[in-house]
Amino acid sequence: MDQLVRAIAKDAPVKAMAISGTGLVERARQIHDTWPVATAALGRLLMSASMMGSMLKEDNGSVTLRVKGSGPLGTLLAVSDSQGNVRGYVENPAVDVPRKAHAKLDVGAAVGPDGSLTVIKDLGLKEPYVGAIQLVGGEIAEDIAAYFVESEQIPTACALGVLIAPEQTVQAAGGYLIQLLPSADDSVITAIEKGIAKVGAVSAQLDRGLGPVELLREVLSDFQLEILETSPVEYRCYCSRERVSRALISIGPAELRSLIEEQGGAELTCQFCDKIYRFSRSDLERLLQEATI
Repeated sequence: MDQLVRAIAKDAPVKAMAISGTGLVERARQIHDTWPVATAALGRLLMSASMMGSMLKEDNGSVTLRVKGSGPLGTLLAVSDSQGNVRGYVENPAVDVPRKAHAKLDVGAAVGPDGSLTVIKDLGLKEPYVGAIQLVGGEIAEDIAAYFVESEQIPTACALGVLIAPEQTVQAAGGYLIQLLPSADDSVITAIEKGIAKVGAVSAQLDRGLGPVELLREVLSDFQLEILETSPVEYRCYCSRERVSRALISIGPAELRSLIEEQGGAELTCQFCDKIYRFSRSDLERLLQEATI
């Protein structure tokens, strides 16, 4: 089962979290039939959203991450609830790009170096919080860290990895997010940088079989780590026929009449789980009645 781990350093102003996301990334791959580099890119964004969603204090809050890059993948979207359960999609799932050295997937090239990362936090207020930055390189982890530094003024280190098996399924996926609290000094920064350099690429550690707790303990080995919470996370879509019906009503009576007259029905596909909802002429006529009440 995929897990999200939250921790603090007892002897330094540092908070951290890590995720094991093999199952949720594989579920996304199955739903969207993604090719390897799309699986890796979407997987990294889903795990980022999961960690950021779990930071919310509002039970019904949500975090949406949208990456619009200049590369062939197009737009990537990931949405997390406040428990870290996520859903998402990639605009162009059947994309391939040349590999980097040692046959590594080039997520940065597939996403594209030019573009933006937008973070939307729905905290149950009238208006959601929206922050946006220019992409640093499209590798996702560096872009997430840059967002926290630029938009929230929180020094952050982020590392993410998705290992693809020879048969193109997800062999392992995980990552971590480390943040400094305001009183952190240069010695703390140096110790964290040393730990990050020592551990190296997350993919290599996942290949060794490291879980989220072990990953944090290795990166923050110079600190006394206290694990605060371990919770399960999964790929979870909240779509339902009722929600889709409400969406149809919201387009207004004129659009509904047009659908009835021109198509005699409607077929809508959820972009997150690919479930198809079919509405007959009589279904649409019922919704039209509700829309005009």
